[in-house]
Amino acid sequence: MRKFNIRKVLDGLTAGSASASQQPTPPAQQQHPSGNREPEIQETLQSEHFQLCKTVRHGFPYQPSALAFDPVQKILAVGTQTGALRLFGRPGVECYCQHDSGAAVIQLQFLINEGALVSALADDTLHLWNLRQKRPAILHSLKFCRERVTFCHLPFQSKWLYVGTERGNIHIVNVESFTLSGYVIMWNKAIELSSKSHPGPVVHISDNPMDEGKLLIGFESGTVVLWDLKSKKADYRYTYDEAIHSVAWHHEGKQFICSHSDGTLTIWNVRSPTKPVQTITPHGKQLKDGKKPEPCKPILKVEFKTTRSGEPFIILSGGLSYDTVGRRPCLTVMHGKSTAVLEMDYSIVDFLTLCETPYPNDFQEPYAVVVLLEKDLVLIDLAQNGYPIFENPYPLSIHESPVTCCEYFADCPVDLIPALYSVGARQKRQGYSKKEWPINGGNWGLGAQSYPEIIITGHADGSVKFWDASAITLQVLYKLKTSKVFEKSRNKEDKPSTDIVDEDPYAIQIISWCPESRMLCIAGVSAHVIIYRFSKQEVITEVIPMLEVRLLYEINDVETPESEQPPPLSTPVGGSNPQPIPPQSHPSTSSSSSDGLRDNVPCLKVKNSPLKQSPGYQTELVIQLVWVGGEPPQQITSLAVNSSYGLVVFGNCNGIAMVDYLQKTVLLNLGTIELYGSNDPYRREPRSPRKSRQPSGAGLCDISEGTVVPEDRCKSPTSDVKDNSFSRSRSSSVTSIDKESREAISALHFCETYTRKADSSPCPCLWVGTTLGTVLVIALNLPPGGEQRLLQPVIVSPSGTILRLKGAVLRMAFLDATGCLIPPAYEPWKEHNVPEEKDEKEKLKKRRPVSVSPSSSQEMSENQYAVICSEKQAKVISLPTQNCAYKQNITETSFVLRGDIVSLSNSICLACFCANGHIMTFSLPSLRPLLDVYYLPLTNMRIARTFCFTNNGQALYLVSPTEIQRLTYSQETCENLQEMLGELFTPVETPEAPNRGFFKGLFGGGAQSLDREELFGESSSGKASRSLAQHIPGPGGIEGVKGAASGVVGELARARLALDERGQKLSDLEERTAAMLSSADSFSKHAHEMMLKYKDKKWYQF
Repeated sequence: MRKFNIRKVLDGLTAGSASASQQPTPPAQQQHPSGNREPEIQETLQSEHFQLCKTVRHGFPYQPSALAFDPVQKILAVGTQTGALRLFGRPGVECYCQHDSGAAVIQLQFLINEGALVSALADDTLHLWNLRQKRPAILHSLKFCRERVTFCHLPFQSKWLYVGTERGNIHIVNVESFTLSGYVIMWNKAIELSSKSHPGPVVHISDNPMDEGKLLIGFESGTVVLWDLKSKKADYRYTYDEAIHSVAWHHEGKQFICSHSDGTLTIWNVRSPTKPVQTITPHGKQLKDGKKPEPCKPILKVEFKTTRSGEPFIILSGGLSYDTVGRRPCLTVMHGKSTAVLEMDYSIVDFLTLCETPYPNDFQEPYAVVVLLEKDLVLIDLAQNGYPIFENPYPLSIHESPVTCCEYFADCPVDLIPALYSVGARQKRQGYSKKEWPINGGNWGLGAQSYPEIIITGHADGSVKFWDASAITLQVLYKLKTSKVFEKSRNKEDKPSTDIVDEDPYAIQIISWCPESRMLCIAGVSAHVIIYRFSKQEVITEVIPMLEVRLLYEINDVETPESEQPPPLSTPVGGSNPQPIPPQSHPSTSSSSSDGLRDNVPCLKVKNSPLKQSPGYQTELVIQLVWVGGEPPQQITSLAVNSSYGLVVFGNCNGIAMVDYLQKTVLLNLGTIELYGSNDPYRREPRSPRKSRQPSGAGLCDISEGTVVPEDRCKSPTSDVKDNSFSRSRSSSVTSIDKESREAISALHFCETYTRKADSSPCPCLWVGTTLGTVLVIALNLPPGGEQRLLQPVIVSPSGTILRLKGAVLRMAFLDATGCLIPPAYEPWKEHNVPEEKDEKEKLKKRRPVSVSPSSSQEMSENQYAVICSEKQAKVISLPTQNCAYKQNITETSFVLRGDIVSLSNSICLACFCANGHIMTFSLPSLRPLLDVYYLPLTNMRIARTFCFTNNGQALYLVSPTEIQRLTYSQETCENLQEMLGELFTPVETPEAPNRGFFKGLFGGGAQSLDREELFGESSSGKASRSLAQHIPGPGGIEGVKGAASGVVGELARARLALDERGQKLSDLEERTAAMLSSADSFSKHAHEMMLKYKDKKWYQF
C-alpha cells in the first residue's frame, strides 16, 4: 500500500514525506550519551502486537439522503450524501460501509429477506451489496454511461430491477448477474402523442399490486403511464398540470394516489384516465364559491396504506401552506376523517411506513412510520392514540449539541457504569410508545472484550455526556448540564458584554476526570472551571461556592490595588499567604476601573439562588478568570484535578493557577514567566498585557512558526543558564517578544516523584509543560489528612527543576524502576452527602489521603522515569538524576496532535497521532518505534480536537459532526473483531402469500403473475447495447471468504441470493455449503440453476 496519496494540508503544516515524518534516533543518540547507562528493563511489546483497523462507527449518519427497510429481516438502511451506508438491526447491531466513489446515495432497495441490498448513486452506478457477511461487501456494480439514473424499483420476489432515467427511459437489470436486459421502455413510446413535449425524468416506477404485467410510470411533468409489459404498449395515460413528486398504489390495484408540487394529492381510478376521482389539498385553506384552494408547498412524498378493520392511512411529507412562515417541517397522517400534523425538529429527508406484510397485494396493516430527518431518526407508533414516538435505542444523539471535545477511558473500575446508569435512568423522558422498538433484525456478536469502557463528550451548550462504550457498542449513561450554575440571559439586550464568545458561552473545552475517585473537572470557553463530585443523594446547595482568579501575565502592572507583590518565587506560596488576588468573598467582586475599563469581572454570572442538585455530578466549586484592565481572560489551555491532594490546576497563555477545592482557596497564581524565576532561558522582560488574542489551542498556533527549542541535553537549575547556543540557534521567526510572552501552559500532571536531583524520596508534586517545550516542577507540601487537611494550608513551592524538549509539551507520565506505569494518587470514591457515624469520623481524622501508587511502597534508592511527549519528540528522563535516558524525534516536518501513554498486553507504550496522518506507537521506556501507519490526514480541526487513545489498543475521533469513529491499534483486537461484530442477516421464513380464494382462482380475479424471465431474458429481448452500461465485478466474494474463515463457516455459504421467479424461499437456507465460498461468481451460477428448477411450478405445487 502506498503510504502517501494526495494529502490535505492544514495551514501548510503537514508538509513532508513518509520517510521524514518519523526518523528514529540512531541507537547512539537514543541511549543517553553521558556514559551513565540505565538499568535494562525487559520490554515485552513488539511490532507484531500492533495492527491498525477501524472497528465501529457510532452516531447519526452525517448528511443522510436515502432510506430503505426490509420488512421480513427487520433491517433499516440509510445512505448519505458522501456515499456512506449505515445498516441498523436490533439495538447493538449496526454496520457502516462506504462506496469508494464517495458519490451521494440517491436510492436504496432491499432484496427482501435475501440478505442483499441495491444502492443507486448520483454518479449513475448501481451496486449490489451482500449483507450475509458481517462486513457487507459489493458483489456487482453497474455503471450507466449514457443516461442518468433517477429512480429504481425492485418488485418483491423478483430478480428484475426497473431503472428509470433522466431522459424518461426505463431499463431493466438482472440483479443476479447485474447485466442489462435488452427490454427497454422508451419515453416516446410510453407517452406517444399525449404530450407535445418531453415528459421529464422518471420519478416513479411500480407494478400494479394485482397484476405484475402492468407497470405504472410517473414522469416529473405530471404524466403517468400504465404500461403493459407483454404487449409493450401503454394501456392508459393520466395527465395533470402539476409536477409529480411521488405515486403510491392502493393494495387492490384499482386506485393510485399522486402527490404534486402545488401541495395537492390526486386519487385516480386506474380505468378512468381523464380526470382524478378526488383532489385533496391537505393544508390548503378551503375558499368559498368552490374556487380552488390556494396553492401550498410541494408534497414531496405520499404513502397509501390499507387496514383490514378500518380506513386507509394516507401519510405525506411537505404540503404546508406558504403563509406558515417559521413553522417546523411536518409529517401529516390522514386516517379517515382525522388529520394529524406531526412537527419535526429538522427537515424531512425521507420516510417509510412499516407494515405487517411484505406483499403489496395484501392489506398493508401499517404499524409505524420511520422518518429520516436531516439530523435525527424518528419512529412514530401508528397503533397508539396521539401517535407517540418510540424511544430510540441507537446512540444517535451524540450531536444533540455539537461535540467540542471528548475523552476515552478503557478498563475503568467495574462499579462505574452501573453507578452512572442508575443516576442517568432518572433523566429519561416520559411519553414514549409502550411498544418494543420494531427494527429488531440481526444478531449480536460474541463480545470478547469484557472490560468496561467509557466515552465522555463535551458539548457546545455546556453539557457533558457519559457513554457506555464496552464491547464495541455505545449507549448513553448520564448527561450533566454544566450551564445550570450560571444565570441565563433572558433576552439579547440583557446579555452581558463580558462574553469572550458571542454564542455558546458554556461550551466545554477540556475534561479532566478521575474514574477511581469519580471527581470531574471541566474547563469552559468563557475561562471558567467547574469541579464536580459524584453523589447518589439529591442535595440543595444554598450558595454555590465560587472563586474569581485574576490571572495576569505581567509583574509590574499599572497601579492596581494589589501592587505590593512579593518578588517572584522568593518564598513558598501557601494558602495562608496566597498570591495577591481579589478578595474571595462569595458576592462577585465585579467592578470597573476608574478609567471605565472592565476590570475584575468574570464572563458569566453564577446563580445566587439555591440550586437543587439531582443525584449524579454535583457542583463542588466554580472558578472563573476575570477581566483585567479591559482585557478579557484568555481561554484555558490545560487542566488537571487530583482527588488525593484535593487540588485542581489550570493554565492558559498568561499563566497558571492552582486551587485547593477542599478549602476553596487559591494556592498559586503565577504568570508563565514568573514560573521560571531567575532561570528564564528567554530572558523575557515582563510587560503589561497585550490586547486580547484568542489562541487556537495549545501549540497549534505556536508550532507553525518553526522549531522552537533545539536541545542537546536536559537542563536543570545547576546547568549553565548563560548557554548561548540556546538563544543563538532559535528560529528567528519566533524571537518576537509577542510569541514568547504568550507561552501557554499546555500540559499538567500531578504525581508522586522526585522533584530535585538531590531528593532521596518521592513526594507529591505537579509537573507543568508549556508550548515552548519547557517542563517545570512544583513541589506540594500537603497537611495531614482528616480535619487537619481542612485547617492547615497546602504549601506550594516551585522547585527550580527545568527540563526542555522541542515543541509544545503534550503529555507526561511516570514509570517505576521496573518500567510499570505509576498512576497518579487518588482518593477512592465514597458518598460524601451522608452524615457519618462517630466512629467513622474518628477513623477519618487519623486517615491521610491515600496515595494509591507503587511509589509509596518503593525502596528509597529506587529510581523512576518521567515520560514526556511533545509535538516534536518524546523523552524518557531518569529520576532523580534528571539524565535523559532515551529520546525519540517523532516527526521533523509535521507535529504530534495527540500523545497518550497507554497500557496494552500487560505492558505500556506511547501512542501518537501526527498532523500528517500517521499513527505511531513507541515502546517504553526505550522509545523503540513499534508501529507507523499512514491513517488519515488532518483535514479539519474537529479531528485534531477529538482524537484520543486509551488502554487496550483503543482509540477514537469525531469523523463527522454527528459520528464517532472507533479504531484499534491492537493486533489481538483486530483478530477478534470478526467475532465481536453483529450479524445483519438471520434466516427467517418469508410469510405466506395472501390466499386468493377458490372463486378468484377459478374466475381469474386476484393477482396476475407474469413470467418476467420470458419477457426480459436474452432469448426474447436480446442483448442490451454494450455502450449503455458497464458491469464491474465487486470485491465482495473474496472478502466473504476471508470473513468466513472463522468457525462460523461463512455468511457467504448461506448467501444464496437465488429465488425462483415466484419467489419461494429455498428451504435449505441454513445448509452450509463450503464449496460456495470460492467466489461470488460461483454462487451466482448456482442461484440461476435453482431458479430454472422452480421456474415453471405454480404457487400451489411448492
